[in-house]
Amino acid sequence: MRLILLPFLVLIACIAVAQQNPTPAPKQDKSVLIMNATAHLGNGQVIDNAVIGFDQGRITLVADARTVRIDMSKYTTVLEASGMHVYPGFIATNSTLGLHEIDAVRAQDDLSEVGTFKPGVRSAIAYNTDSEITPTVRSNGILMGQIVPRGGIISGTSSVMQFDAWNWEDALVREDDGIHLNWPEVVHRHRDKNKVNIERVKTYDQQRREISIFFNEARIYCSSPVRIEVELRYEALRGLFNGNRTLYVHAGHIQAIREALTFKQEFGIQKMVIVGGYDAHLAAPELIAANVAVMLPRVHSLPLYEGDDIDLPFRLPALLFKAGVKFCLQNEGDMERMGLRNLPFHAGTAVAYGLPYEEAVRSITLAPAEILGISHRCGSLEVGKDATLFISRGDALDMRTNALIYAFIQGRSLDLRSKQTELYDKYKRKYRESK
Repeated sequence: MRLILLPFLVLIACIAVAQQNPTPAPKQDKSVLIMNATAHLGNGQVIDNAVIGFDQGRITLVADARTVRIDMSKYTTVLEASGMHVYPGFIATNSTLGLHEIDAVRAQDDLSEVGTFKPGVRSAIAYNTDSEITPTVRSNGILMGQIVPRGGIISGTSSVMQFDAWNWEDALVREDDGIHLNWPEVVHRHRDKNKVNIERVKTYDQQRREISIFFNEARIYCSSPVRIEVELRYEALRGLFNGNRTLYVHAGHIQAIREALTFKQEFGIQKMVIVGGYDAHLAAPELIAANVAVMLPRVHSLPLYEGDDIDLPFRLPALLFKAGVKFCLQNEGDMERMGLRNLPFHAGTAVAYGLPYEEAVRSITLAPAEILGISHRCGSLEVGKDATLFISRGDALDMRTNALIYAFIQGRSLDLRSKQTELYDKYKRKYRESK
């Protein structure tokens, strides 16, 4: 009886989750003009008294209200936003949002597949648009993200999705943008008699050879003019050799980062990004020379090594900015899906520790868009790009003032309600009545 009831109860739970989420917004059919807000363009620029217009899902006007003449008859809806702030939609990178909902329910876990080398595993088709977590993320301005599988040496292929859709096909912004390679640990740290010893991992050389063998076989397969039998694993890597896809190497230690850069040159990988990169500031010249960007680890973290400054994770964005390394922020770690809504506040912490404010905005807007290959349509407030943006009453990087009143994805006005706002309203009524 238990075996019969469990799948049924899981199905009911999934249906309940789907019913609680706001309905995806309809396509934009009325032009919108935002007046007199402070516009943070995402490219490092800011306009104090801005006018932003958009129609049919695309931005049609970005200007200073004091220097431009506006034909108001062109706009159906005018939003007065004096004293408020407008931002491009924030972009989450290296996220598992929509791949795992409830930890205790195995049937809802699509984070990883069985195997070691799995480049053909695609996160897009497993993405759950009805995740109950997504509305809570949108409420802080995170409107799209790179959805990434986990596990193995090669986890699979990620895709970029927008966070207001009926199904994964509707959610796609860029399909199969890159392959994720988990670089093996180079060194092992252990404590012996109150002393930390660092030793090379004994199996590292073997794992490194396995990666090289796999990529070498894939390179031979992809360069061969004759096709006898299709090998799906190697087909998935074809884009790495012709520059259509990016190789995302998950590595943190300085030696692992340098080994990855050597690997890039060895196999002629045109596009590579370091994911994690805790020691990236130590390899800044090599990263710049190789034109490799970094998705920095979670800012709200403790230092990894005993000798590091306690605030090093907070200062990493400023260190890379000053060194000239391309980077963006991400939120991988414990409780990462639920905590993804804090991504803007990671950028705010980076500001407090030396990163210029507009560069912090860039680190979660245009910078990730450039890294993900979608900057031609997303990531900044520019004419011709998608109208994916939001209006906040205050500073969106400050948890004390970030309060979205409007959000748009491709011009579609979003319903910003979530499970959390429903509970807030519910108990606010309860305690108001009790008084």
